[in-house]
Amino acid sequence: MTSATVTLLGAAEVSRPPAWRARLVEFLLVGGATLALFPLAWLLRRAVGLDPAELAVGFLTFHAASLINDPHFAVTYLLFYKDARRRALGGELAPVQRARYIAAGLLVPLALFAWAIAALATGSARTLGFMIQLMFFLVGWHYVKQGFGILTVLSARRGYRFSPTERRAVLAHCFAGWAYAWASPADPGREVAEKGVVYTSLAHPPGLELATGIAFGASALALLWVLARRWRAERRLPPLEPLAGFLITVWLWTVYSSLDRLMVYMIPALHSVQYLYFVWLLKRNEAREAEGPPSFGKPTALRLGVLAASAVALGWIVFRGAPAFLDTALVLGASAGETTAGLGETPYFAAIYVFVNIHHYFMDSVIWRRDNPDTRYLLHTS
Repeated sequence: MTSATVTLLGAAEVSRPPAWRARLVEFLLVGGATLALFPLAWLLRRAVGLDPAELAVGFLTFHAASLINDPHFAVTYLLFYKDARRRALGGELAPVQRARYIAAGLLVPLALFAWAIAALATGSARTLGFMIQLMFFLVGWHYVKQGFGILTVLSARRGYRFSPTERRAVLAHCFAGWAYAWASPADPGREVAEKGVVYTSLAHPPGLELATGIAFGASALALLWVLARRWRAERRLPPLEPLAGFLITVWLWTVYSSLDRLMVYMIPALHSVQYLYFVWLLKRNEAREAEGPPSFGKPTALRLGVLAASAVALGWIVFRGAPAFLDTALVLGASAGETTAGLGETPYFAAIYVFVNIHHYFMDSVIWRRDNPDTRYLLHTS
């Protein structure tokens, strides 16, 4: 068999659609489950009323976070800091990518740590409130960029590639959605509480909401135009699963995330499942390659099992064990009159939660770049 034949067979394998069951599972994992959960949430609310339904969903998602949301944050640390020194200081990566590793792996956490310590040491809810607002500002960026990855990578696995113009249109829609989600609704600046921390929110004037809304609508029309042009030229559209995952991420998880009060509790878990699916693709294909010759490494199932267990354990330590210990020892055990007014009874939980979220966004933006050679495993379809 010639190398040209192998290449042609490989291309055919990439373009061959998987079994319908696998495609259905992928559709649900990358966001399609949202479409089923909306009517279920409506039925639950209709059956028992809003307050009991909200209590039940909140209880379920809080405890499910130990197996879904928290490991999704923890596994980012396991991926990012594996061989981090070699990646940041060695010659394997381009200088720009090495600089990104140093920034996300060292400079960002140092800055966040100093920020959080300053807020806790001074008992300043205002200082920690600014950190919380930075988290809320960046979370939309994180969501839409993940949606962009879902669309482009899973489409490439089906043999569908976006042109530079199409990529720019997709990214414009992502960033316009992020901007509109942050600016909406208009906010004159009000007192709010998050994780027990009481602070005054930054003002979002109505003009900003209007401008970003117009930009979001225009970007949607631009995206529709480039896809229609592709259809006219080739009679092809992006595959259903990644396209649906992308649109659900931008529209239902980012821009209109408050459409249903019960779904507000479920969207972070759905986002985490979407993320963990990509981690599974990456590490499964990497493990399969290492399992064969010449390495003959550990079985794929064992590698994935160890990674999953490590992520669950680290997630529990970061979000449950460590904050509970610190808040119990340093806040609840402190005498009255300590400088924690406005920070609530769990300021360490709030600080750690915000720190990990923001750091996760920056690490994620480095791990999943095309510059990272490990991302080649995402395109393996075997």
